[in-house]
Amino acid sequence: MINRAVSKEVLHIHAWLQRVAEIVRHGREAYMRDELLQEAGDSLMMKLGEAAKRLSRLELLAPDGVDWSLAIANRNFIIHQYDEVDREQTWLTLSQDLPRWHSSLRPLIEDAQIALGLS
Repeated sequence: MINRAVSKEVLHIHAWLQRVAEIVRHGREAYMRDELLQEAGDSLMMKLGEAAKRLSRLELLAPDGVDWSLAIANRNFIIHQYDEVDREQTWLTLSQDLPRWHSSLRPLIEDAQIALGLS
């Protein structure tokens, strides 16, 4: 069973990935023309990177298909090179990479819900 701190981070990730799915449901064209959707996506990717950093420090191994270090690097890039963000790349991350992460994290999400008595 995973501990409480890990469980909370995993469930934060789950909630943020659900919000990513909401952005993606708007479609690529809406994302490309809507700066608010872009900023929301950036914010979610930064939060995911921060949670990945915490989980890495808690020595939780990422499941296959998930790379904590990539999320951390993405977070750092968005924060520090915000004027160089490529919207095509962020769309691909939101629409392709993160939904795969969500699938890969499902068993861990279920474990976290059980650990916190939510399931």
